Amino acid sequence: MNCVFVQIRCKPGQGYKVAEEIVLREFHSELYSTSGAFDLLLKIYVPEGDDVGQFINDNLLSIAGIERTLTTLTFKAF
Repeated sequence: MNCVFVQIRCKPGQGYKVAEEIVLREFHSELYSTSGAFDLLLKIYVPEGDDVGQFINDNLLSIAGIERTLTTLTFKAF
C-alpha cells in the first residue's frame, strides 16, 4: 500500500459537506480539518500497483464542493 496525503480546499461553506461525503465513501485512513490555505487533510492508502491519480480521481474528485487539492506522495525512507 502506498501512503498518500491529500490537502483539500473546499468551496466556501462546503467543508462539512465534503468531509461527510468522504466519510461515507469509506476510502480514507484519516481525515482532519485544518487551518491555513487548505480546509481538510486526507490520508489514504492506495493499493500497490494502482495508479494514484486514477484512484484520487475515482474516489475523491467527483465530490461536489472541492475547489482544489494538493497531493503529497510518501516513500519509505529507511
